[in-house]
Amino acid sequence: MAGKTIVILGGGVGGLVAANELRPHLPREHRIVLVEKNARHAFAPSFLWLMTGDRQPAQIARDVRQLVRPGVEVVIDAARAIDLARQRVETSAQTLNYDYLIVALGAELAPEAIPGLDTAHTFYTFEGAGKLRDALQTFDGGQVAVVVSALPYKCPGAPHEGAMLIADSFRRRGIRDKVQAHLFTPEPQPMPVAGPALGDAVKQMLAGKNIVFHPSHKLTAVNPATCELAFDGKEPFHYDLLVAIPPHRGPRLAREAGLANDAGWISVDRGTLATKHENVYALGDAAAISIPGRWKPDVPLMLPKAGVFAHAQAQVVARRIVAAVRGAPIRDTFCGDGYCMLEAGQDLAGFAFGDFFAEPAPHVKLKQMGRMWHWGKVLFERWWLTPHGLKREALRSALTLGSKGLGIPAVI
Repeated sequence: MAGKTIVILGGGVGGLVAANELRPHLPREHRIVLVEKNARHAFAPSFLWLMTGDRQPAQIARDVRQLVRPGVEVVIDAARAIDLARQRVETSAQTLNYDYLIVALGAELAPEAIPGLDTAHTFYTFEGAGKLRDALQTFDGGQVAVVVSALPYKCPGAPHEGAMLIADSFRRRGIRDKVQAHLFTPEPQPMPVAGPALGDAVKQMLAGKNIVFHPSHKLTAVNPATCELAFDGKEPFHYDLLVAIPPHRGPRLAREAGLANDAGWISVDRGTLATKHENVYALGDAAAISIPGRWKPDVPLMLPKAGVFAHAQAQVVARRIVAAVRGAPIRDTFCGDGYCMLEAGQDLAGFAFGDFFAEPAPHVKLKQMGRMWHWGKVLFERWWLTPHGLKREALRSALTLGSKGLGIPAVI
């Protein structure tokens, strides 16, 4: 059997999981090549803790090569173009021919899409979270606006977590009474994809932190000179500190290659993650997957962009490619199950989970806030950032820590 080459574009959650799932199941004559422009992988779920000062930058970043199995070729370079007809990827330094292509390039942030928004702080990037930490530590009072600027955006719980952790940081500094936190979103409720019951529960969590929630506020412009936010059909709002979730767009590479739909995302089969191009898959934030239900009468729901889905999708794609290379039956499909921890501060978090492919609409529940969910996220962070060869021992020690040191069931 002639050796095949599987090229993976993007070294985020989806790309790393796909590479690590492929390598042990294919003989070494088959190449697995991971292309990532950044030599350091920063763990995005920990950006919120970097923002609050509970993590230092070095604690949540690792060399990409540390996180992959031996035998995965890592190319630290920017992919410049995808040639679907010739089945090749161009980087700034070389051409990579592929038999199978996995596009896991994530979403790009575009603050320039809204006038003045590029002056805002954000916790959606590694660098932005560090700068926001410094701003929070010197802020002495006033109006804080956390703004979801456009849809869609990755990690649907993150804006609410961010607002609660920001409010909690002021409590820890003893200036809670000097600050009023506000959360604005164009959505009619928190996390509308999860249904009204979960939305009401998240609103209660926000209210418990004295955060004023403003639904159905579509941001149109920011005036940094007057510190005012302009919304479509709403009164302007004056802020003293602005924290924004910038507009997201599909990866440029996919758009230029003709892989993207009219909205700029890559349409895929929801079960297989296959694109309309043979042996080309897309997963994670770059992919667009319709799910049952509607956000508005004329707007179908889309699967949220979240690491938990990228992780599961990468496993499915890798197993399907392994089966295809081996000539074995292909059975694995993505089922749409997902979950997230909602950090609220004071070592407390909620836990939302459910079936996003359920009919007639996603079926999602929220567990009561508790320390267990927070520490579960801590333990996963520890496992994820451990060099691949040490993960088994790290998991064992994490479970021991969870069961003995933190009072957490060892099944976490």
